[in-house]
Amino acid sequence: MATGKVARRTVVSDVAALLDSPEIAALIAELDALRWTGRKGFGARALVGACLTKSLFGLPTWTMTAALIAEHPGLQAALGETPSVWAMYRFARKLRENRPALNACLDACAAALRAEYGDDLGKDVAIDASDLPAFGNGHSRVSEGGPERERFSDPDASWGHRSAVGTRGAGGFFGFKLQLACCTWTGLPLAWRVESARHHESKFVAPLLDAVQARGYCPETCAMDKGYDAVRVYAECEERGVEPIIPLKGAKKNQPALPLGIGGRLFPRIPRHTDEWKTLYSRRRAVESAFADLKTHYGLTPLRVRCLERVALHADLTLLARLGLALSRAREIPLAA
Repeated sequence: MATGKVARRTVVSDVAALLDSPEIAALIAELDALRWTGRKGFGARALVGACLTKSLFGLPTWTMTAALIAEHPGLQAALGETPSVWAMYRFARKLRENRPALNACLDACAAALRAEYGDDLGKDVAIDASDLPAFGNGHSRVSEGGPERERFSDPDASWGHRSAVGTRGAGGFFGFKLQLACCTWTGLPLAWRVESARHHESKFVAPLLDAVQARGYCPETCAMDKGYDAVRVYAECEERGVEPIIPLKGAKKNQPALPLGIGGRLFPRIPRHTDEWKTLYSRRRAVESAFADLKTHYGLTPLRVRCLERVALHADLTLLARLGLALSRAREIPLAA
């Protein structure tokens, strides 16, 4: 008897759909073409599928990913093989050595998303940074009152500052930062980069906007918090035809209305007292939601890899799963419907 209920989608069906998508299929074909010598081993489809499985299930390590696939018949059918944990580690190294192939796949996903969502995708963006605590000890001494540490397990990580979130107070942390630009309409990541925690996030506004425009998006406004309130940031945005939406540091809540601006930090072209500015700034929460989604549902944290190159690859694979899943959903349910 019909119940009117629709079967719930599973992560296994998502993995299979992503592996069959044109963008990821092209990545698999290119990686297979690189295997011109040596032992045959596991196919690129199974190993790319393992990367997607790791992110979609929110697993922190390759060991847990291999164990899940080994005991999950549905995943084995979707991947076609049961790769070992050592094969996954070797494949991660192969991806680091062939970053252009992964970057091309990410660019193809961006182009496909533009085709699905239209010109509104990336029209209004938000930029922020989030902490990625390192998988290593950053304290200068081996133990309290003990000798100074001579070697750090993660030489690329550094100490930085992070804001208060929930019950966690603001303070220092040891690790990296994910700099992210996302669309305020869809909440989809558009461009990103991983840097050591010691770098201030305002230094990466220009590179992120350049990366967004290089992927074919045409941002008109960019919302950022008070940490980006600097003359240089305003100039970098305006040079790229983007209107910065940034509150002034130390400004009182009920500041007097200013006349129509001519550009710059004090007199932006979209005045801060207008409803348009307030609406655009309120949408900045999209980037905060994007960070929460990536960390909670896609396994962006906790980090279980060391060094900037490995952390950057981990972020790229996580965001590939996020964008690929969004593209799969958009193709199933046309936005015009």
